[in-house]
Amino acid sequence: MNEQALKNFFTSNNDAVLSTFRKNGAAQLSIVTAGYYKGKACFTTTLNRAKFHNIKRNPKCSLLISNSNWSPYIVIEGTAKIYFTDNTEENALKHILRDVYRAAAKKEHPNWIEYDQAMKDDMRAAIIIVPEKIYGTAPS
Repeated sequence: MNEQALKNFFTSNNDAVLSTFRKNGAAQLSIVTAGYYKGKACFTTTLNRAKFHNIKRNPKCSLLISNSNWSPYIVIEGTAKIYFTDNTEENALKHILRDVYRAAAKKEHPNWIEYDQAMKDDMRAAIIIVPEKIYGTAPS
Protein backbone atom coordinates (compact mmCIF):
# COMPACT_ATOMS: atom_id res chain seq x y z
CA MET A 1 0.00 0.00 0.00
CA ASN A 2 1.31 3.48 -0.81
CA GLU A 3 0.81 7.14 0.10
CA GLN A 4 -1.75 7.70 -2.68
CA ALA A 5 -3.91 4.91 -1.26
CA LEU A 6 -3.58 6.54 2.16
CA LYS A 7 -4.59 9.93 0.76
CA ASN A 8 -7.58 8.43 -1.06
CA PHE A 9 -8.71 6.54 2.04
CA PHE A 10 -8.56 9.67 4.21
CA THR A 11 -11.00 11.45 1.87
CA SER A 12 -13.89 9.62 3.53
CA ASN A 13 -12.41 8.11 6.71
CA ASN A 14 -11.07 10.00 9.71
CA ASP A 15 -11.93 7.81 12.69
CA ALA A 16 -8.76 6.32 14.09
CA VAL A 17 -7.26 4.39 16.99
CA LEU A 18 -3.74 5.36 18.02
CA SER A 19 -1.45 2.87 19.73
CA THR A 20 1.46 4.24 21.77
CA PHE A 21 3.61 2.71 24.49
CA ARG A 22 3.41 3.37 28.21
CA LYS A 23 6.53 3.56 30.41
CA ASN A 24 6.06 -0.09 31.36
CA GLY A 25 5.89 -1.14 27.68
CA ALA A 26 2.15 -1.82 27.66
CA ALA A 27 0.05 -0.47 24.80
CA GLN A 28 -1.99 2.70 25.29
CA LEU A 29 -4.92 3.01 22.87
CA SER A 30 -6.57 6.34 22.11
CA ILE A 31 -9.41 7.31 19.80
CA VAL A 32 -8.48 10.28 17.58
CA THR A 33 -9.85 12.09 14.54
CA ALA A 34 -7.04 12.03 12.02
CA GLY A 35 -6.31 13.44 8.60
CA TYR A 36 -3.89 13.22 5.69
CA TYR A 37 -1.06 15.76 5.81
CA LYS A 38 1.70 15.85 3.17
CA GLY A 39 2.05 12.08 2.91
CA LYS A 40 1.60 11.57 6.63
CA ALA A 41 -1.21 11.18 9.17
CA CYS A 42 -2.03 13.94 11.64
CA PHE A 43 -4.17 14.78 14.65
CA THR A 44 -4.06 17.08 17.67
CA THR A 45 -3.96 16.40 21.37
CA THR A 46 -3.51 18.32 24.59
CA LEU A 47 -0.24 18.34 26.49
CA ASN A 48 -1.75 16.58 29.51
CA ARG A 49 -2.88 13.43 27.64
CA ALA A 50 -1.18 10.05 27.97
CA LYS A 51 -0.70 9.85 24.21
CA PHE A 52 1.33 13.08 24.25
CA HIS A 53 3.62 11.85 27.04
CA ASN A 54 3.97 8.41 25.48
CA ILE A 55 4.91 9.82 22.07
CA LYS A 56 7.32 12.30 23.65
CA ARG A 57 9.08 9.42 25.41
CA ASN A 58 8.86 6.93 22.51
CA PRO A 59 7.73 8.23 19.10
CA LYS A 60 7.06 4.76 17.66
CA CYS A 61 3.32 4.29 17.18
CA SER A 62 0.58 2.78 15.04
CA LEU A 63 -2.60 4.36 13.78
CA LEU A 64 -5.59 2.35 12.55
CA ILE A 65 -7.89 4.44 10.34
CA SER A 66 -11.36 3.13 9.58
CA ASN A 67 -15.02 3.99 9.34
CA SER A 68 -17.79 3.18 11.79
CA ASN A 69 -18.11 -0.36 10.35
CA TRP A 70 -14.39 -1.08 10.93
CA SER A 71 -13.91 -2.18 7.34
CA PRO A 72 -12.08 -1.35 5.22
CA TYR A 73 -9.16 -0.06 7.26
CA ILE A 74 -5.58 1.11 6.95
CA VAL A 75 -2.84 0.79 9.56
CA ILE A 76 0.12 3.13 9.62
CA GLU A 77 3.17 2.05 11.59
CA GLY A 78 5.62 4.88 12.00
CA THR A 79 7.30 7.56 14.01
CA ALA A 80 5.43 10.54 15.42
CA LYS A 81 6.72 14.09 15.42
CA ILE A 82 5.26 16.47 18.00
CA TYR A 83 4.81 20.18 17.27
CA PHE A 84 4.06 22.17 20.40
CA THR A 85 5.03 25.36 22.21
CA ASP A 86 8.36 23.98 23.49
CA ASN A 87 9.76 23.09 20.06
CA THR A 88 7.87 25.16 17.49
CA GLU A 89 7.79 28.90 16.90
CA GLU A 90 4.37 30.37 17.71
CA ASN A 91 3.38 31.41 14.18
CA ALA A 92 4.59 28.12 12.68
CA LEU A 93 2.62 26.16 15.31
CA LYS A 94 -0.51 28.19 14.56
CA HIS A 95 -0.29 27.25 10.87
CA ILE A 96 0.46 23.58 11.54
CA LEU A 97 -2.54 23.33 13.88
CA ARG A 98 -4.71 24.99 11.22
CA ASP A 99 -3.45 22.54 8.60
CA VAL A 100 -4.22 19.59 10.88
CA TYR A 101 -7.74 20.95 11.45
CA ARG A 102 -8.30 21.25 7.70
CA ALA A 103 -6.97 17.71 7.16
CA ALA A 104 -9.09 16.08 9.85
CA ALA A 105 -12.26 18.17 9.50
CA LYS A 106 -12.04 18.56 5.72
CA LYS A 107 -13.16 22.16 5.92
CA GLU A 108 -12.13 25.63 6.93
CA HIS A 109 -12.84 26.79 10.45
CA PRO A 110 -15.50 29.53 10.57
CA ASN A 111 -13.34 31.73 12.83
CA TRP A 112 -9.58 31.17 12.76
CA ILE A 113 -8.90 33.77 15.45
CA GLU A 114 -11.15 31.93 17.91
CA TYR A 115 -9.63 28.61 16.83
CA ASP A 116 -6.08 29.87 17.40
CA GLN A 117 -7.02 31.10 20.88
CA ALA A 118 -8.74 27.80 21.72
CA MET A 119 -5.59 25.89 20.68
CA LYS A 120 -3.51 28.08 23.03
CA ASP A 121 -6.02 27.81 25.88
CA ASP A 122 -6.25 24.02 25.48
CA MET A 123 -2.44 23.73 25.18
CA ARG A 124 -2.77 21.69 21.99
CA ALA A 125 -0.01 19.96 20.09
CA ALA A 126 -0.03 18.71 16.51
CA ILE A 127 1.11 15.13 16.02
CA ILE A 128 2.36 14.09 12.58
CA ILE A 129 3.01 10.38 11.98
CA VAL A 130 5.64 9.59 9.37
CA PRO A 131 4.69 6.21 7.87
CA GLU A 132 7.27 3.43 7.84
CA LYS A 133 4.76 0.75 6.87
CA ILE A 134 1.19 1.06 5.55
CA TYR A 135 -1.15 -1.92 5.22
CA GLY A 136 -4.78 -2.90 5.53
CA THR A 137 -7.89 -3.92 3.64
CA ALA A 138 -8.54 -0.63 1.84
CA PRO A 139 -8.10 -0.64 -1.94
CA SER A 140 -4.59 0.24 -3.03
